[in-house]
Order: sequence, then C-alpha cells, then structure tokens
Amino acid sequence: MSLVLEGFLNTVALTLLSFGGALLAGLLVAVMRIVPVPLLRAAGAVYVEVWRNVPLLAWLVLFVFGLPEAGVKMPLFWTAFTAIALYEAAFVAEALRSGVNAVASGQGEAARALGLSVRQSLRHVILPQALKNVVQPLANIAIALTMATALAGVVGVVDMTRAAQRINLEFAQPLLVFTGVGLCYLVMAAGIGFGARALERRLP
Repeated sequence: MSLVLEGFLNTVALTLLSFGGALLAGLLVAVMRIVPVPLLRAAGAVYVEVWRNVPLLAWLVLFVFGLPEAGVKMPLFWTAFTAIALYEAAFVAEALRSGVNAVASGQGEAARALGLSVRQSLRHVILPQALKNVVQPLANIAIALTMATALAGVVGVVDMTRAAQRINLEFAQPLLVFTGVGLCYLVMAAGIGFGARALERRLP
C-alpha cells in the first residue's frame, strides 16, 4: 500500500509542478514570440520548434543521463520535472500565442495610444482578454502532461505506472493492477476537464 501511495503522490506532484513550470516558461516564450523584437521572436520560435519536435522520452533520457555527465546533478524527480516542464512549455507557448492572436489588433493599438508600454499592454489589456480563449487548450495540455508523467517511470521515477509494474511483479495480476492505474489517470483527467469548464464559465 505504501508503494501505491508513493506512486500516486509522485504522479500528482509531478503533474502539478510540471504544469506550473510549463505555464511560467510557456508564458515567457509566448511573450518572446509576439513582441516586436526580431531576435526575441526568432529565439522563441527556435525554442518551440526544437522542444516540441523531439519526443519527451528522448528529453527525459537526455536529462537523466546527460546532465550528470555535464556536472549538473539533481534528484531524479526534479530532473524529470525539469524535462517535462520545458517540453510542455513549448505547447503552452503556442496555445497562449494563439489566444493572443485571437484578440483584436485594435486592442493593442488602443492601449499604446493611451501611453501604455508593450509590457503594460500585454499585462493589462491583451493577456486578460486572451485568457478565456486558452482555457480549454491549456486544459488539454494539462491532461496530456498528466499522461506524459508515466514516461518518468521509464527513467526511474516511482510514479503510478512504475509502482504498478512493481506490484504486478509481486502479485502477477496485470489486469487488476493496470486497470486501477488507468482509472486513477481517468479521474485526474476528468477533474482537469471539469475544472477548466468551471473556470471558463466564470470568466467574463
């Protein structure tokens, strides 16, 4: 039972922390992609193309085995968190950029006409309006991230999937064990979807 609880808590923690990190990094990349500075826009575009076009498992393996070789040593959980957050940040950035592009261009022009800087325009005018447009896309990314945390078990993190593998080795009940794990992921995904719909209804 302790192994089941450890796997479940690690999965929940990895999901929440990775999504939080992806939101922060993705917001930064999205801003880089929309500001009128060619170098920043190019850097943001390169980030998105590189990270989202390499499989997450490849990034996890690279981080877990490559970072120690480069002299960067972190606990396994935090290494997996870093790789997942940076990977999902590319998708978050594109979702946010699409939301911003859906806001009428006149809004930004009006904000600048009132004397607001680019940063103030983004913070006070454009991003608040874009938020409602990206609730569902971000929820879909969060659900995909939840499922992707299972890959952390491949590199040694004791998540629900890895815990299930260990339990199955002991009791040899794969149908029962992995059905239970699948239901846990289903509940988590359904909870994210329900929360996103509730948030969307509350937004103006």
